[in-house]
Amino acid sequence: MKHTNVLLAGATGYLGGFLLKVLIERKNQVVAIVRNPDSLQNDHENYLEIKQAQVTRPETLRDICKGIDTVISTVGITRQKDGLTYMDVDYQANINLLEEAKKADVKHFVYVSAIKGDKHRNLKILEAKEKFVDALKASGLHYTIVRPNGFFSDMKDFLEMAKSGRVYLFGSGQQKFNPIHGEDLARAIVATLDDGNKELTIGGPDVLSLNEISELALKTLNKPIKMLHLPDWSRKLTIWFLRTFTSVKTYGPIEFFLTLMAEDCIAPCFGTHHLEDFYQEEVKNSIEPK
Repeated sequence: MKHTNVLLAGATGYLGGFLLKVLIERKNQVVAIVRNPDSLQNDHENYLEIKQAQVTRPETLRDICKGIDTVISTVGITRQKDGLTYMDVDYQANINLLEEAKKADVKHFVYVSAIKGDKHRNLKILEAKEKFVDALKASGLHYTIVRPNGFFSDMKDFLEMAKSGRVYLFGSGQQKFNPIHGEDLARAIVATLDDGNKELTIGGPDVLSLNEISELALKTLNKPIKMLHLPDWSRKLTIWFLRTFTSVKTYGPIEFFLTLMAEDCIAPCFGTHHLEDFYQEEVKNSIEPK
């Protein structure tokens, strides 16, 4: 891959941190835009410039893409907060970036959506992401749409549940996933920066059922293997109840996870990081004195 000037939006997030590391490793010049400059340490002044901007406020982005070849955006929220909606962030903030990219004749725009986003556009989180995907495809810019399976960081929910000594699952628990580590995903994204238009659906190296993920979490914590399988109608009832009686702020993330976890979600396998090692590292870090 040739060296390039990259604008990275979302550098302080889980995936953004790994992207920053890999881009600098490969000697790319990176402009990272952050809301709070103190949230990012600059140990690589030869390769990294930190600019203060808020993607939800277009006036702070003016001319931010000058001299940039590639924009990578991991901008998005799982939980609505600060009064911002999915449409405000996942859609409109990325549109603000795209407008600047078009103005500056950026060659390539990389956007991270989610696996099956195009098939589940009815879910509130994915509706906003896919609306932006449509706009990016129509923009005339070269694009890469990245559709990762669940992140390892999302799989911490199973560890949290396992701490109580029991994991609760809907249905049989045979549904299969291959979650991916942020560093593996970052390496795959950076490897595509020279490519033309493409959609990259990607997961980690291990395909595991929800039962197997739950067992891993319990074993890592030295707990007996105890899982409670709830009937699938209770999952559907939970989604209906939340949609009917709570705001999108509450039901958005739960609707997303409960819908995707009801079916197999297997993406092409990539990477070298294994969930078992990640769990062991998480537990070790939680018991080591800070």
